[in-house]
Amino acid sequence: MGFIEIILIGLGLSMDAVAVSMANGMAYKNTTKAKTLAMPILFGVFQGLMPLIGYFAGGLFADVISKYANILVFVILGFIGGKMLKDNLGHKDEEEAETGEGVESEGKVLTYKTLFIQAIATSIDAFAVGIGFSAMQVSIIPAVSIIMLTTAVCCLIAIFAGKKVSSLLGGKAEILGGLILVIIAVKALF
Repeated sequence: MGFIEIILIGLGLSMDAVAVSMANGMAYKNTTKAKTLAMPILFGVFQGLMPLIGYFAGGLFADVISKYANILVFVILGFIGGKMLKDNLGHKDEEEAETGEGVESEGKVLTYKTLFIQAIATSIDAFAVGIGFSAMQVSIIPAVSIIMLTTAVCCLIAIFAGKKVSSLLGGKAEILGGLILVIIAVKALF
């Protein structure tokens, strides 16, 4: 398998992580530089780690993970996205009731725990790619390194795109971020 093919696989695998990174950029306005940097690093590491695990685990867990991966992604991202929607829609309703008008929220705090869970949820499908790499006898270390780097770069770009969208949409960006996560969760079922 060639370099270009592995980059294309990396791009394909990274799309869920890119969408989540953009949603995080929109929803979490006051994210520290450390967390902004941690996001593409975690997503990149997990997108590379899962094919590595799949490569070596081979057929041991393939059936179980393949069978339940979509449900797991649905539950994790659906919960996080649904919570974002609930918090933002509920928070706005409470502020409007108290003040009689809409007030932009001060911003939610993105935690490392949330980033870790998102990184796992968006990389589960990469496990199957690792099994495929094993069957095709792909040189795994260069392949996962390319996938990690591709994912990290794409996610970093997506974070800043999300922040730009957030500055354009204001408080509605947090709702859009939650909707994106819920859509990815539902998409995982099909």
